[in-house]
Amino acid sequence: MEYIKEVFAYYDRQCIRVYQAYNPTIANEAVALQTFGENFNLNRMTWIKPSFLWMMYRSNWGTKKNQECILALDIYQTKFDELLKKAVLTSPDSTSYSRAQWKKAFDETTVYCQWDPDRNINGTAIHRAAIQIGLKADILRDFLDTSIYRIEDLTPLVRKWNEQRKNGKLNSKNLPTEKLYPIKDKTIRNRLNMN
Repeated sequence: MEYIKEVFAYYDRQCIRVYQAYNPTIANEAVALQTFGENFNLNRMTWIKPSFLWMMYRSNWGTKKNQECILALDIYQTKFDELLKKAVLTSPDSTSYSRAQWKKAFDETTVYCQWDPDRNINGTAIHRAAIQIGLKADILRDFLDTSIYRIEDLTPLVRKWNEQRKNGKLNSKNLPTEKLYPIKDKTIRNRLNMN
C-alpha cells in the first residue's frame, strides 16, 4: 500500500507540536527545566514525532517500560523547518538519490527521517504515513538549546483517554487536532519522498 507522505501535526502560527515518551525521571526533569536535563542521554539518537496517535501506538498509550510519560514539545516552526532541510531518509529512495548519493548523505547527516504507517485510536494502520525525525550529536544539542518553546506533560490526559478508549468511550474529537502542515520546498519534498 502506498501511504500519503505529508506532515500532519498540531500547530499554530509560531510552533509545531511533537511528541516523545520517557520514563518518569527524564520526563519530570524535562517539564521542570523546560528542556532536558542530566538524566537525558545526549549520546544517543532521539526521535520526535508530530503524530499523537503514532506516539500512542509506539508507546502503547504510555504503558511500555521507559515510555510511561508522554511529553508534548512545542517547537518553533522555523527550527522544525530547518530540521526538514537537513533530514535524510533512513533507507534509500531511488527517486531522489542514487544509492551512492544516499549513502554519502546518510553518513554525513545528524538528522534522519523515517515514514511509518500512521494509526487510528485502536492502533490500526491508516492510509497515510507518520513522519519521525531523528536527531543526534550537535543538532540534538542545538535542538535542546534553541528549538523548544514549551514542554507539557500529557501523561494524565493520556491515561484518561486510554481508559476511555478501552471502554469504547473515547471521542477522537478530544484528542489533539492535527492538520496538514504545509511543506512547499520542492527540494525537501523530493529528498524526503513526499507525494
